[in-house]
Amino acid sequence: MKKYFPGVFKIKDKIATLNNSPEYSVYGEKRVIILGKEYRFWEPYRSKLGAAILNGLKQLPIKEGSYVLYLGAAEGTTASHVSDIVGEDGAVFCVDFAPKVMTKLIEVCTRKENMIPIKADACDPQSFSDTVIDCDVLFQDIAQKDQAGIFLKNARQYLKQGDFGMLVIKSRSVDVVSEPKQVFEQAKKDLGKELEILQVVPLEPYEKDHVLILCKKK
Repeated sequence: MKKYFPGVFKIKDKIATLNNSPEYSVYGEKRVIILGKEYRFWEPYRSKLGAAILNGLKQLPIKEGSYVLYLGAAEGTTASHVSDIVGEDGAVFCVDFAPKVMTKLIEVCTRKENMIPIKADACDPQSFSDTVIDCDVLFQDIAQKDQAGIFLKNARQYLKQGDFGMLVIKSRSVDVVSEPKQVFEQAKKDLGKELEILQVVPLEPYEKDHVLILCKKK
């Protein structure tokens, strides 16, 4: 076993996080005990962040003690691994608007106490400002048309200079006609007006026509 990043481990050819709620499986992921500690395998076909790590993400700003604002948390699959990484001194503010996923998300949050469920619209960052008490990493994975614009609104609201953002761009949700490469380039251009682009990571073969953009607040 070796580390990919602090809190992210390589076990054989897979990645895993140290389970902060032992004996609990969030989405049916396999678990393994090593030297008395339980690790959860991180399935890249179920997690864009997991896919980005395996596809060569050079820097993971999420670490122990981080306060992460997660837009589009859905049922908490990826957010649960983020919870493992940030530990008891960190927090994951999990925003989603879809009623059908909130029941599962709330269940996960009751088992992982550093995850805070927030039923709100990511398009309106002010609407959850009373709950998000701090944030040093913004992560967004939503299937809406104006993905870059929504990300920038939240970055203005919550990120300070030097803080990091991670944006998953789903090209077909933005524009079903244009080539994905054009969509990604436009997103980079839009973000680059306010943020420093550090890396663009394609997510194939795990996700078709998706990239993850790592950036930093100027």
